[in-house]
Amino acid sequence: MDKILSPIINSFKSRDIRKKILFTAFIFFVFRLFAHIPIPGVDIQRLKVLFEQSEFLGLLDIFSGGTLINFSVMALGLNPYINASIILQLLTMVFPKLEELSKEGEYGREKINQYTRFLTVPLAALQSIGMYALLKSQGVIGTLSPLTLIAMIITMTAGTILLMWFGELISEFGIGNGISLLIFAGIVGRLPLAIGRTITTINQEMIINTIVFVIVGILVVAGIVFINEAVRQIPVNYAKRIRGNKIYGGSSSYLPLRLNQAGVIPIIFAVSIVLIPSLFGRFVEQIPNPMVSQIARTVVALFSTEGIFYNIFYFLLVVGFTYFYTAVTFNPQKISSEIQKYGGFIPGIRPGTPTANYLNYILTRITLAGAIFLGVVAVMPSVVQRFSGISQLTIGGTGILIVVSVVLETVKQLESQLLTRSYEGFLK
Repeated sequence: MDKILSPIINSFKSRDIRKKILFTAFIFFVFRLFAHIPIPGVDIQRLKVLFEQSEFLGLLDIFSGGTLINFSVMALGLNPYINASIILQLLTMVFPKLEELSKEGEYGREKINQYTRFLTVPLAALQSIGMYALLKSQGVIGTLSPLTLIAMIITMTAGTILLMWFGELISEFGIGNGISLLIFAGIVGRLPLAIGRTITTINQEMIINTIVFVIVGILVVAGIVFINEAVRQIPVNYAKRIRGNKIYGGSSSYLPLRLNQAGVIPIIFAVSIVLIPSLFGRFVEQIPNPMVSQIARTVVALFSTEGIFYNIFYFLLVVGFTYFYTAVTFNPQKISSEIQKYGGFIPGIRPGTPTANYLNYILTRITLAGAIFLGVVAVMPSVVQRFSGISQLTIGGTGILIVVSVVLETVKQLESQLLTRSYEGFLK
């Protein structure tokens, strides 16, 4: 606990970091303010009843930060942007030009981010139409005129773009990754309501189950911290080099390979994908065609949050995205070239391609442990809920992964900025 609190306390002693923290807090405040500005024409009370009856909609709402249950101007949350990011990263593996662009450093990343923003707009518009159709089929919203419908779609799309801009502002002028922090703020903002509902539903027979649930939650948090902090150290030796009258190198160091190299991104990607079939099925099941409607109901039943198929699919998505994002962010060939460039080598491994193959061999195996752990933790709340009978906090199970991971990553960034300013103090 001291390891987490100490950087936060020390950060307020630095004027520059304090400004960044206050700026991030201000964006959080504006975000929560917009989250309670509803779009006109929606029966909010009936919408809340619908959300209480549907675990799927509850799960969708907690990742929108509570904006969906209020049907606010930011009802779609960051889901369109996340889906656009997934599509762009998949296209990067398919189209050579995008792959070349991703390797061009800061310029390439900026261009891909720009393409992601462009793709977010049509995706947000499509999801706005789908959300309207879903709520209309449930009687939450009436039939709108074409002009009113267009205004609603533009408003919801603009809300997503504004939220995306907030995330970029935090990344540039605040602390941490803006998109992750906004998702974190949304989950934390909904957590007190979920806990309150759980307390009101607990009776004497469920007290023991509740204690077990809390203990499992504490163990899950401890496990997440352990996996995120676990590192495999690869020894690297540097040969001595003589330049003129000076001798360089001759030292040893370690190349740290994290057990969970991808961080929280696989969970966010997996949640975005696993919700699509159920959302699409609920929309299609209203079609008058009996065959199409039956297929849609089957899809909805398969992807029920309590179903076995849903949990297996969710688990596989988390594992798959962990490997995918690790492959995107960590390039063994590039690391091997950098080590060779500075005269380094791994003991017992030849420089060049053998080093790259060795790093890939190690990374593949340690990532498997991290990916399986993330997948197990992701589906564990559903399993625990079956035995404990507590359903209100199940929707926050995946949220715990995001909250803990984002807190750890943000604290690390605070530590690095504090360390940088300490060195600047020595240099002055």
